[in-house]
Amino acid sequence: MNRHRLLLPALAAVMLVACQRPPAGSDMPAKPANTATAAAPAASAAAPAPTTMKPATAFTPPPESAIPEGPFGDMVREGRELFVHTAQKAPAYVGNGLACANCHLDAGRQPNSAPLWGAYGMYPAYRSKNKHVNSFGERLQGCFQFSMNGKAPPLDSREMLALEAYAYWMATGAPIGVKLDGAGYPKQGFKPPQPPDYARGETVFQRDCALCHGSDGLGQKVAGRYVFPPLWGPDSFNWGAGMHELDNAAAFIKANMPLSRGNTLSDQDAWDVAMYMDAHERPQDPRFKGDLAQTRKDFHDTPMSLYGTTVNGHLLGSRPARRQGSR
Repeated sequence: MNRHRLLLPALAAVMLVACQRPPAGSDMPAKPANTATAAAPAASAAAPAPTTMKPATAFTPPPESAIPEGPFGDMVREGRELFVHTAQKAPAYVGNGLACANCHLDAGRQPNSAPLWGAYGMYPAYRSKNKHVNSFGERLQGCFQFSMNGKAPPLDSREMLALEAYAYWMATGAPIGVKLDGAGYPKQGFKPPQPPDYARGETVFQRDCALCHGSDGLGQKVAGRYVFPPLWGPDSFNWGAGMHELDNAAAFIKANMPLSRGNTLSDQDAWDVAMYMDAHERPQDPRFKGDLAQTRKDFHDTPMSLYGTTVNGHLLGSRPARRQGSR
């Protein structure tokens, strides 16, 4: 317990790696002797950068001490609080145990963990995920639907205004339409030496991840709140979230995990543990209409997604994790 209390200052800055052997009664079956190995990611899996995009540019966001006084600064601070304590500040729109800051570390400031300052100036933009040009607000709505397993706040809601104000302020001085160094997750050209492997990933998890995320991968709580987030199960991101795709998870893990020791895992370890994490059940993709194969065809037709594929004898997505009492 004392050790966990010492780790509390890192509460808002945690997220992905993978898991250990599934507990009895979990949705994942025991691993048979022949463990699964994912197909090697195809070079075409990552969409090419637009030809009009300018080269990456260095940028440093303003310090939090520079948030101004007055009504605008108050809204920025409100947005920061919502970003770090999402379930507590926006309970009507959150359906799991995560916060925005679990995937966007240091309250959305840390490079190579999809920082807000790297995203704000790149919208409006076309997204293949929903096949239309998205505003920044729509992009945030998607995070609530998929990563938070909840529902989208209205674009004119106070929650959305606060988050947009926080992102806008953090991007103060950043060029518009320019990919900044450290924006997103560093997955360009990031390929595993060997195809990702579930069994190797379990070993990495036991060695480097279970201390924080729990031996069952379901996170750890203090006083009823997660201090380390769940990586799968009913309180994690759902099958529609970007982190369920191997390249996103591996790039995030490589750059940021274990917490405060990013870039210490080998490339292979990062891909293997991403495979292990993403081969566990989580809440259903909200776009699911009753046909698993059709949902994969419509939304997951990529080697980076394990949804609708069989790993260790289990068809992923067929028994999605649900919170107790939910339908």
